[in-house]
Amino acid sequence: MPFYEKGNVRIHYEEAGSGFPLLIIAGGGLNSTISYFTGNAPFNAIEEFKGEYRCIAADLRNANGGQSSGPLEIDRPWDAYTDDQLGVMDHLGIGEFMVMGFCIGGPFIWNLLKRAPDRIVAAVLAQPSGFRPEMPDLFYQNNIKGWGPPLCTRRPDITMAMVDKFLNKMYRSNADFVFTVTRDFVRACQTPVLILPDDVPAHPYAVAMESVLLAPKSEVSLFPWKEPKDRIPLAVRQVRSFLRAHQPVTAAH
Repeated sequence: MPFYEKGNVRIHYEEAGSGFPLLIIAGGGLNSTISYFTGNAPFNAIEEFKGEYRCIAADLRNANGGQSSGPLEIDRPWDAYTDDQLGVMDHLGIGEFMVMGFCIGGPFIWNLLKRAPDRIVAAVLAQPSGFRPEMPDLFYQNNIKGWGPPLCTRRPDITMAMVDKFLNKMYRSNADFVFTVTRDFVRACQTPVLILPDDVPAHPYAVAMESVLLAPKSEVSLFPWKEPKDRIPLAVRQVRSFLRAHQPVTAAH
């Protein structure tokens, strides 16, 4: 099983297929792991796209149930994860790539577009996470219960006090919109994005649609696209068309 290592960070990743690189970010919040695609995902994006693309997925740093580990970077939680994602692509010798992310993958993708705009050719945000004003503490509470305690049990070097600071910085210090970027950033973003909205507490429809309306090169799927189940292939077909439309012509290596 392949690992990317840098200092005391160790990220487990997997690859499938060949073609233009497609980074696929699993859902599952801070417990985002590759197993999401065979478990809770609306569809298995790796299976769907490995016939056409070089698909790369990784366990999130310190996800319970995953094999990636590293320090809690309390002052820069989102950027630490983005470092890992870009680090894996660097490790694989990949320059330009496309990205698709589920749930927490939404904020991660906006941060990738902020950090490496010249490398990301197109992005797909499926059921993206976002801030919901009527449930302002949802992500902090979910993770202080469902992520922190098992992590501390597994890692004696990490305490719940550290987890509290990390989650405060991640979800309370910029508690607005998509957590990682501003509306002005999205308004100025020239990368093509396709958004597949959801409407559950952690994936607010309002934020997904606001992103669609702000981003100058956005497209949006039908909604709802997950129910009834026979709509999912339509959504997948739209993702495939979007990726094909934006894949660089020179990428046929």
